[in-house]
Parts: sequence; C-alpha cells; structure tokens
Amino acid sequence: MRERAAGMGMDLEAQIEAGRVQVQQVDPAELAPGQFISRVRQAVEEEGARLVIIDSLNGYLNAMPEERFLIIQLHELLMYLSQQGVVTLLLVAQHGLVGPEMMTPVDVSYLADTVLLLRYFEAAGEVCQSLSVMKKRRGYHERSLRQLRLSNTGIEVGEPLHNFQGVLTGVPQLLGGPSLPSRTGHE
Repeated sequence: MRERAAGMGMDLEAQIEAGRVQVQQVDPAELAPGQFISRVRQAVEEEGARLVIIDSLNGYLNAMPEERFLIIQLHELLMYLSQQGVVTLLLVAQHGLVGPEMMTPVDVSYLADTVLLLRYFEAAGEVCQSLSVMKKRRGYHERSLRQLRLSNTGIEVGEPLHNFQGVLTGVPQLLGGPSLPSRTGHE
C-alpha cells in the first residue's frame, strides 16, 4: 500500500511518521468481527480517528458465518461512526473484472450515504476504468460516467464518457466521435 501510494505521487509515509495516518492490517481469520469493532471504537475514542477505511468488506464478510449477522454488526458500526462524526469508506470487491456477470458478495448500498462505482471496461484495445456516482443521499450528484486514471502523477478523473454506451457492463459500444483522450503519464 505504501509503495502504491508513493507510485501515485502521494507521500503517505510522511503522514504515517507524523501520526496523522494509522494503518493496521487485519487478518479476518485471526480477529473476530466483535474484536474488529472494538479496535475501530478504540481508534475513534482514544486516538481521535476521523476517517475509517475498511479495505475490504469482503474479508469482513468471510469472517462471518452468516450474512445477516454481518449486516447487523456493520449497521451498528456505521451508525456509531456516523454519530461520532467519522467519515467511513467501505471498499467492496466484485466477483469478476469485466462483463455483465460482475457480482457483489453483499449489498450494503442501503447503509451508505454515497456509493461510487469503479468499473473496468475495454475500449480501443485498452483496459480502462470508469467512475460513477451511483447514489448520494444528500444533494445533487452528477450522473455521468467518467474515465478514471491512476498514474504516477496521482488520480485523474476525465471528461464524461458521452460517446460510449454499456460501460457498466464492461463491454461498451462506441456511439461516435473520439473514443478516449490519449493517455498521459506512466501508469
């Protein structure tokens, strides 16, 4: 993670050394979900955490014997974090990389205030990524799909993909006009 951040021009190491960022690897096979929640609460109450990122929710799901218990515990955790004013980011990996059969192992979108969808798609012989806001509870949100690039200069969100249809299926069709802007930077 540190190497990837450095590769995108982010000095995460300096933030960790300064105590502004804390990174903790959790093995779901070694830590029960209740213990994980306790660690998160400790980070908020004793260490002043204002942002919690769970990467990924898939590991948390694999640690639970039944999905309904996961949802109950996750709902309680997210409610607690919201009441404490903590921003929470949950990452969920989908099964399959490209195509219409992509599936999410658990649907927690109803618990979220905002849902961002990152998708891979093929265009002009390249594997590309798109970003879209699927849900935002408070206020207006743009409904365009945009190309997303991760490079050594950082994160770049491109213009809307108006010339494509079917990007979310992973197999888009070019409707006309230029396909994608030329790449810049090394990825």
